[in-house]
Amino acid sequence: MKVKWLGHASFMITSDEGVKIITDPYHTGRGLKYGEINESADAVTVSHEHGDHNNTIVIGGNPQIISGAKSAEVKGVKINGVATFHDGDMGNDRGNNTAFCFEVDGVHICHLGDLGHKLTAKQASQIGTVEVLLIPTGGYYTIDATIATGVCNQLKPKVVIPMHFKNERCDFPISTVDEFLEGKKNVTRMNSSEIELNSGKFETETRIIVLKPAL
Repeated sequence: MKVKWLGHASFMITSDEGVKIITDPYHTGRGLKYGEINESADAVTVSHEHGDHNNTIVIGGNPQIISGAKSAEVKGVKINGVATFHDGDMGNDRGNNTAFCFEVDGVHICHLGDLGHKLTAKQASQIGTVEVLLIPTGGYYTIDATIATGVCNQLKPKVVIPMHFKNERCDFPISTVDEFLEGKKNVTRMNSSEIELNSGKFETETRIIVLKPAL
């Protein structure tokens, strides 16, 4: 399977058989300078209904749109939504958020959307085994570097891919990825937007992979 970072919190996950899932497609503008998404998919997940995460209309292929804490299966790919919050005050500030878990070619992936708090024991249990974690790290609108590190310690993934951080294509008042990376070992900055991952071939030590946005 392959994971491609389109930009912001949007990834395209492609199974070995070509099934495509896109997470949180964004609207450009208002601080987001990523290119327009021009992809087709079999399913699109939406963690919450904010404009930088719910631009499903741009995705071709008549995909199944999945939102909320529910389970679905799309062409053999299992998807499970876990209810969380967009802030640290039970959703009173920014509302609800859904963390989506995918099982693709035997690899367990979790996309945390705009998670705004450390996970409860129940939420961590509902998420379950995570081998690849797509996690926001920029703070302000989401968890910051410190809480993101704590969430990684909770879920113990084999691969961590940061998202939703400030860079030359995102002018949001959030932190760059450097704050999250500070002091961490086994960090790889890729000169690519895509990585191929295979079940049973993960390192023992957690690996952090920083991808370049594709758009």
